[in-house]
Amino acid sequence: MTQAKTQIYGLIGYPVKHSLSPAMHTAAFRALGINAEYRLFELEAFQLEGFFAALPENNIYGFNVTVPYKEKVIPFLDEVSEDARLIGAVNTVKVSDAKKQGFNTDGEGFLRHLREGLQFSPEGKIIALIGAGGAAKAVAVCLARDRAGQVSIYDIDNNKSSALVNNLRSKFAAVKFKAAGALSALGIGDCHLLINATPVGMKEEDPCVVSEGLLHPDLLVYDLIYNPRETKLIKQAREVGAKTANGLGMLLYQGMLSFEIWINKKAPQAVMQSALGAH
Repeated sequence: MTQAKTQIYGLIGYPVKHSLSPAMHTAAFRALGINAEYRLFELEAFQLEGFFAALPENNIYGFNVTVPYKEKVIPFLDEVSEDARLIGAVNTVKVSDAKKQGFNTDGEGFLRHLREGLQFSPEGKIIALIGAGGAAKAVAVCLARDRAGQVSIYDIDNNKSSALVNNLRSKFAAVKFKAAGALSALGIGDCHLLINATPVGMKEEDPCVVSEGLLHPDLLVYDLIYNPRETKLIKQAREVGAKTANGLGMLLYQGMLSFEIWINKKAPQAVMQSALGAH
């Protein structure tokens, strides 16, 4: 009796070497006794087409997508989920019977961590979001679907934040969206939740994304960055007594959702969480 071929899953992006996803998914496959392996595919843009063409022969059943390809993969897909269409980006692809389906688990992963991990409901809350890129779009769409009260968005490129706000207003009339022309216009003093969806904080020399004087104890400060685990923003938020979270929770929950899309079984949360904690 021939042994079934190992199913290949993975992550495409550039760069991807820093990713914690292999540890999390490998632990999950082992825990459920699944003959599968999670690999890193560091691709340059010109290699995307060849990667998609070779999926069947390489026994690839699914993969995650990270920067800078979350939008660029869409033309290669046969179907895109409603969430991914609303966000305009894909972070999870399922390959079955030569059909390629795209999903976005980033926003829902963020929301599940908010609700289940942090016991925070966005409904009716005043929220400030820094950044208007792919991660910010995913977060904003899911906050709107969860009936947030007001979401103010600031990006260093005011055109990007204005375009995102206009797009969200056209889809979610019940939520008040504001494009802030400056960080000081976000109204953080009145906010329940502050989210950093920019890369500012990843490098040691980066400044804190907001000035310390804007932070307050009634705030939940959520930095989507998970490496380093304590950015300057999180450190300063803790110092003023605010509740904080880094991006590891979002990484865990979006990973669990991706795993369930691929495998059609409940993801082993404790195992995946433990694998992330060990790194």
